[in-house]
Amino acid sequence: MLEAARSQKKRPGVLLRGVVTAVVLALPACHSAGQYGYARSYSPLSDEEDAAEGTKEYDPVMIEREPASWRGQPISIFGVVKQRSQAPAGNAYLTLSVRTLADRNLCDQMDEDTCRVTVSDHEFAVLHAVVKLRPEDDLGKQSLAAGSLVRVIGRLTDGVDKTDGMQVLKGSYYRHWPRNFFVTMADRDHMRL
Repeated sequence: MLEAARSQKKRPGVLLRGVVTAVVLALPACHSAGQYGYARSYSPLSDEEDAAEGTKEYDPVMIEREPASWRGQPISIFGVVKQRSQAPAGNAYLTLSVRTLADRNLCDQMDEDTCRVTVSDHEFAVLHAVVKLRPEDDLGKQSLAAGSLVRVIGRLTDGVDKTDGMQVLKGSYYRHWPRNFFVTMADRDHMRL
C-alpha cells in the first residue's frame, strides 16, 4: 500500500515531464508565417482576418458600374505605396498602385522562410488611402514609405483626390511590408513558385 502511494506521488512529475517533452519536440514542426507572411500561401494575421470578415476585394470596374452596391461596403486592397504625405488628425495619406495578390507566394528555395508575399507586377488602378500609422511604421528604417506594400481594409469615402480625381479609402486596418520584404511576379525569373 505504501509503495502504491509513492508511485501515485511520482506520476504527476512523470506526466508533467512527458507533456513538456512532447511540446518541446513539437516546436520545430510548428511554423508561423510571422509578421511578413513567410509562407507558400498568403497567411493573414489573426487581427487581419477579423478586420477582413465580410469585405469585398477592390474592383474599380464594378464600383464604376454599380456605385450604390459598393457605397458603405468594407473593401480590401493591396497596393504598393507611390507616395506618402500627411493627412488631418495625424493620419497618413497614401497614394497606392493597386495590385492583385498572387495565389501562391514566390520562394527562393523549398524552405518557407525564403517565401515572400507576392503581388502582381502591374498596377490595375490608383487609389488613395487614409490610415493611422502605428509608431513602428511611422518613423525608422522600416517605416511605411514609397516602395512599401500595404493591405488596407476600409470604406470608400464620398470624396475624391483633388490632384487626380481618384477615389479615397478611409482605412480601419492596414498591414505593412517594407521595401524588400515582399516581391512582385516580376521576380519569378529567379524565384520558384
